[in-house]
Amino acid sequence: MKTALVAGATGLIGTSLIRMLLESQAYDQVHILVRRKMELVHPKLNQHVLNFDELPQQNFDFKVDDAYCTLGTTIAKAGSQDAFIKVDHTYVVDFAKAALSLGASGFFVVSSMGANPSSSIFYSRVKGQMEEELKSIGFPRLGIFRPSLLLGPRVEKRAAERFSGWMMTALDFMVPRKYKTIHVDKVAKKMIEKALLEENGIYTFDSGQLQ
Repeated sequence: MKTALVAGATGLIGTSLIRMLLESQAYDQVHILVRRKMELVHPKLNQHVLNFDELPQQNFDFKVDDAYCTLGTTIAKAGSQDAFIKVDHTYVVDFAKAALSLGASGFFVVSSMGANPSSSIFYSRVKGQMEEELKSIGFPRLGIFRPSLLLGPRVEKRAAERFSGWMMTALDFMVPRKYKTIHVDKVAKKMIEKALLEENGIYTFDSGQLQ
């Protein structure tokens, strides 16, 4: 049996991922790092409430096999480009380093379609730089998942994303596979599948491959 560690458990993909990990017979313990305690209660679930700014100073007393990262925000929600970088780059890298120190041999992270460290688009550039830094940390297994526009039960309503999702779904037959909308359950399921294969190496999956 394996132990999983998750950051970003309260987000759109994270919520789906946690549900699947708790249902999986492959994992007998699931540890999550959260800013506020979730109401979810399960015999496998262990919640660790912390300030992510202080993550590098934390001392955990457990070991893990696989780490999953679904941390992410938007520039609008973060409030500034610097705040966005903190969540989507700094926190992700800090979490990866913490996971490695706890024995994780596999790290599986949600990035974004179009991620490129040299991109002229700020969002895509930050995601690409995050990916490159993760590659240098030294995980035997690193899975990078780049979904397109996500479909799923959002807690916070984003009018623009709802409209975009509706339009892309309506015009699905015209959209190339890699750009089609994708449900969060498909992303979460693929992350777990790849983790359980235990194949060494660095592998990247675009949205078409996740469908």
